Amino acid sequence: MKVKKTTQVKGHAKSQKWKDVRGKRCRPPISSSELNTPLVMTSMIKEHQATVKKKTTIKRLQNKAKFVSATKKNTSQSELKKSHSQANGSSGFTMDNESNDSQEWKEFSQSIQRNGVETSADTEDVLPGRMDGNNLHHCAERVHQGNHAVVVMQKNQTLCFRGKCLLTCLYGRVEVLGFTIEEGQQSYPLFSPASHCPLVITALESSANTRDDKAAASPILQKYLLSSASHKKLLKKVTSHSSIILLEPMETPLTRFLSSFSELSELFSPMMSELMSAVLDTPLNGLGVIPLSSSIEGLNMSKSYRDALSTVVGACRGDMDGCAVILVCGTKNVGKSTFIRHLINTLLNHTAYVDYLEADLGQTEFTPAGCLSLSVVREPLLGPPFSHQRTPDHMIYYGQTTSESDLDRYLESLKSLWRRRSPSRETPIIINTMGWVKGFGFQLLVDMIRIFPVSHVVQLGHSGVTQCPALTPDFLRTAHGCQTHPPAQTAMDEFTENHSPPRSYTHLIIQSEFQGVARQGAAKHQRSNEHRELSLLAYLSQLQSPEPGPVRPLHSLTPYQVPHTAVALGVIHCEVVPNHMLYAANATLVGLCCLGEKIVSRGGPVLLSQAPICPCVGFGVLRGVDMARGLYFLLTPVDPSILRKVNCLLLGAITLPSCILTAQAGCEGEMPYVTTDYSFDVTGAGKLRVFKGLMRPSQIGM
Repeated sequence: MKVKKTTQVKGHAKSQKWKDVRGKRCRPPISSSELNTPLVMTSMIKEHQATVKKKTTIKRLQNKAKFVSATKKNTSQSELKKSHSQANGSSGFTMDNESNDSQEWKEFSQSIQRNGVETSADTEDVLPGRMDGNNLHHCAERVHQGNHAVVVMQKNQTLCFRGKCLLTCLYGRVEVLGFTIEEGQQSYPLFSPASHCPLVITALESSANTRDDKAAASPILQKYLLSSASHKKLLKKVTSHSSIILLEPMETPLTRFLSSFSELSELFSPMMSELMSAVLDTPLNGLGVIPLSSSIEGLNMSKSYRDALSTVVGACRGDMDGCAVILVCGTKNVGKSTFIRHLINTLLNHTAYVDYLEADLGQTEFTPAGCLSLSVVREPLLGPPFSHQRTPDHMIYYGQTTSESDLDRYLESLKSLWRRRSPSRETPIIINTMGWVKGFGFQLLVDMIRIFPVSHVVQLGHSGVTQCPALTPDFLRTAHGCQTHPPAQTAMDEFTENHSPPRSYTHLIIQSEFQGVARQGAAKHQRSNEHRELSLLAYLSQLQSPEPGPVRPLHSLTPYQVPHTAVALGVIHCEVVPNHMLYAANATLVGLCCLGEKIVSRGGPVLLSQAPICPCVGFGVLRGVDMARGLYFLLTPVDPSILRKVNCLLLGAITLPSCILTAQAGCEGEMPYVTTDYSFDVTGAGKLRVFKGLMRPSQIGM
């Protein structure tokens, strides 16, 4: 593919062995701007209350504050285990002896040390549990000039919220979805939209038990709080096991692009069922963070969930013969993706990266739907899939959200990805699977366990059952797959030479107990097709400028010009006659792929007759075809240096969200590619539907 601009592509980081890397993560800070959600939320609550006949009441535990009278141990500065000069990437927190204000706080801190006893005023309203409105008023302070909020949290205290923000741990440590964020690390973006389970920030016990908490926290609070009264107020709440976090509003090209569509303007606001539990009048107003009361649960982990997570993490951290290969399976909407994100985040507390093999075509984690991919995860996943779209290390575009139309191509694509993984890697790898666990879908699971050297199979179920036979080692000895058959035949002979599958593996069963398990969400943005559209919109948001500014509609962007003779065009999800292929590809999403053979043209467009299995480097929107000049017009965020390797455009069943064609600003007159003058009475005009429940001829009469 011929393009004009070229840039250098950074090489992949070298492989690192298993080790503790906390405190060494790097991420560039994300720019933020004011987010005015409270006004919107207030109006929504008033509308909701008008429809409710009976007033809803929320019961809260009325716990009294406990008095603490334990005497503190004297500790010298030389005994501190951690240096606070690296907190939040700054050069250091120093006390200016020439400043009257600094001297005042130094004396105040010393007076607390001399007293040696904490009074009830020091511990009021800081009990463990959910941080509601009262706790936030006592333990949080908003700084309007800096547009941020400082929150003091006690051990095991939680903050459940909707919205998005940038979190920095200034003191102590907190946990978000299994990932531990400690003081001295960079800021992390948190995404808690209405499409998924709300995020929860949990304060953990400090690992530095010997430091003087008041003396260490005082300069940190002084740096971020402009008022002496606010400083003194929060310092009273600090104990030896407190954590101090900084919350800032966050605005990125992703959030700006999503919010430009009216139907997604309330994506980061609480759902209607959560409105009565939203706590609006807090110091977090205007930061994009809407706390939820204790009546709303965050991630609900059953005992089997916690036990399986502990077993897998323990195995990965222990001495294993080779790397851990964890395959996660289960029926739809049972919590596979959430468990995998939690597992990856927990493993990242102990290792530099985790490998991830995507085998779920419908609900992909890092790419738009319809892709099979192999990724190296180096950063925590603190949000749903659309919040961390990225280009995998290796990717194949399958082009559909299910594999039922071509099982062999599905398995061969997975084998091709696995071959690209270095056999000497010691990093654990997690395999995500589809929610299709019956019939051929179950046979595919059997094949995958035999094809890959699986060490752990985590099978999720609900209501006391697994919705399909338990995939134990004993069961697999007699089970039949699509390509493999008992007792131990493998579909890849080369695997038996260098990657001998283990004779056995650990089988773990998780019983999900969260509300609505195995049922698709009925609220807005919670359906599977909406999740796929959000991921695709998130990918297209990479076309926006990283600098703050107005959103540019896609039709205003300058596309690449690609000659028909430079690339091959193929339709991989259905059969299209050659004369209609350009009509089918116009105004669609196409995969940008690299065929191993050279493209030879006879003067016109090069059309593929069958679906290839080849690397995919990204996606683009084919926004126009110029037959007179022999050009495709392509919009894509892929770097021009990589585009030069692309020689194939693949069209699949993954369609552009309707809002791309109908809701973008700047369109005047008749919208292109959109028509209402269309008759579905014409044979073949409607979408072809597949009825999975129909019995095959061989089953009739059984």
